[in-house]
Amino acid sequence: MAVSLVPVPALSDNYVWLLHDDASGETVAVDPGEAAPVLKAADERGWTITQVWNTHWHPDHVGGNADVKAATGATITGPHEEGRIPTLDRTIGDGDTVTIGEHEGVAIAVGAHTSGHIAIHVPSLDVVFTGDTLFAMGCGRLFEGTAADMFAAMRKLEALPAETRVACGHEYTVSNGRYAVTAEPGNDATRQALADAEALRSEGKPTLPSTIAAERATNPFMRAATVEELAERRAAKDGFKG
Repeated sequence: MAVSLVPVPALSDNYVWLLHDDASGETVAVDPGEAAPVLKAADERGWTITQVWNTHWHPDHVGGNADVKAATGATITGPHEEGRIPTLDRTIGDGDTVTIGEHEGVAIAVGAHTSGHIAIHVPSLDVVFTGDTLFAMGCGRLFEGTAADMFAAMRKLEALPAETRVACGHEYTVSNGRYAVTAEPGNDATRQALADAEALRSEGKPTLPSTIAAERATNPFMRAATVEELAERRAAKDGFKG
């Protein structure tokens, strides 16, 4: 029996991830910023969404929760985030688990983009849902946390197995890559990753998921040696016009 992972474009540049387990018939929608695209994508495949997993409270990640639940009866699980996700049926934090069929996911506290942000790692499926913490060649803006918080989050995520697929929340790879090659101009892996991403986008294809191995090699925020270096790079990326 197979398990499928599908990125569903939503809003302007978000992805909602559908995770479907043939054996149990369960389908999880991760971070549905809007309901219509993900309900349509599930219906086209003959799947019914049984769960929603949220990584953080921002509306472009939870805005479709209520409509997905109304359409499917799905159970919604996510971080506490000071009560800012009112649709939750269950709250989870660092070390807590979720399941799809026989596969267990573990919440990892990666607060930085938002204070209560979590990633969800499903070891048996080699996938981690990182929301807006870790992107392909990038990281999230520091809205509620500090550079030290993001540095700590990067250490947790880089410690996952190299083959782990990184299913993040936005199609930012090209813009991230354009900054990354300026941050580390001697990094041939980053230059190649940018070229690959540009080729995929020119064909209208997703650049995601990435992998932990790829991020170790190409991501200037994961590769930052100190908190100070990460802070400098995040500030530079915030003002980058490439």
